[in-house]
Amino acid sequence: MNHSEWKTRRTRKLLGETAEESAAYIEAGYAFALGQAVHDRRTALGLSQTELARRAEMTQPQISNIEGGDSVPTLPLLTRLAKALDASLTIDLDRDTSAFTFTPHGRHQPEETLPDGRDSAA
Repeated sequence: MNHSEWKTRRTRKLLGETAEESAAYIEAGYAFALGQAVHDRRTALGLSQTELARRAEMTQPQISNIEGGDSVPTLPLLTRLAKALDASLTIDLDRDTSAFTFTPHGRHQPEETLPDGRDSAA
């Protein structure tokens, strides 16, 4: 096959063709989506990467790696990021889609209740 016959995954999907994605490709999409959410919230607050790093007790290169989708932070680090961004982080992973949403504190967010009446928050 030569280059002129290659089709991107997006093109294949638009044409109704099967576009299988490897686990690594899907995981990279998660990292990118998280990085975009961090970037969007940081810029909405008018913060530099350096200032966010200071608030989250991280380094500017660590923030850059997260925003670029080059690394996926641990849960404790995500907690520090959410606090530094003055927001709650909601992660929704469902099959081929993912959503990472930083909800600014002060905005109403419905709480999920488990069947036994307990909150799902840690």
